[in-house]
Amino acid sequence: MKDLFTPLTDKECDRLDRFMLDRIDEEADTLGKDEGVLDISELDGMFTALVSGPISTVPSLWLPAVWGDYEPVWDSQEEFEEIFSLMIRHMNGIAHLLMEYPEEYEPMFLEREVEGNTYTIVDEWCDGYVRGVELTKKDWHTSGEELADLLAPMFAFTEKTKWCGHDLNDDERESIRQAIAPSVRKIHAYWLERRGDHASLTQPVRRTAPRVGRNDPCPCGSGKKYKKCCLH
Repeated sequence: MKDLFTPLTDKECDRLDRFMLDRIDEEADTLGKDEGVLDISELDGMFTALVSGPISTVPSLWLPAVWGDYEPVWDSQEEFEEIFSLMIRHMNGIAHLLMEYPEEYEPMFLEREVEGNTYTIVDEWCDGYVRGVELTKKDWHTSGEELADLLAPMFAFTEKTKWCGHDLNDDERESIRQAIAPSVRKIHAYWLERRGDHASLTQPVRRTAPRVGRNDPCPCGSGKKYKKCCLH
């Protein structure tokens, strides 16, 4: 396994993203099941929460959350090591930025163009962040109400709040979106200070229905699968 602290290249990010999107068979029955993490944007959000939180987490805790009810069947040990290495390196890259260069950290939101307009997709990233928080939610809750305001921008674009951020006007919605990265930095700093004691303008795409599965028809009406259309 190669150096686990080398940042991912664009090609490696694409490889990891494609693996996450394609890992569930298109014919699989996913009704009522947890598909796990959808793509690299959601994975980025989840890893950001994990490296920013009150305690350190090990792969045996977060990997099951990544896979959901669909743990991959690996073609070989080499394939597992490749994907696992990409995940660890990406997580380490986020941790390094937040520790050493916090002002350079930015969430890995997705973008797409429709008729010449650029749309920023924040929902998947926010879903991932909340998924990461919930893995150690008892420890996060020790902050009481101190972090509630900082977590609000992330929760605003998730099913937990029925995507309430999308119900606001354009300016208010953009203001909340712009608050995500600064909130992440402040949350990381908050827990970094306490870990020793504790551990001894683009418009976001609106999601108005429950999360679309990777193999479901794209809600844009193209007839293509979601992972091959607006999510691609």
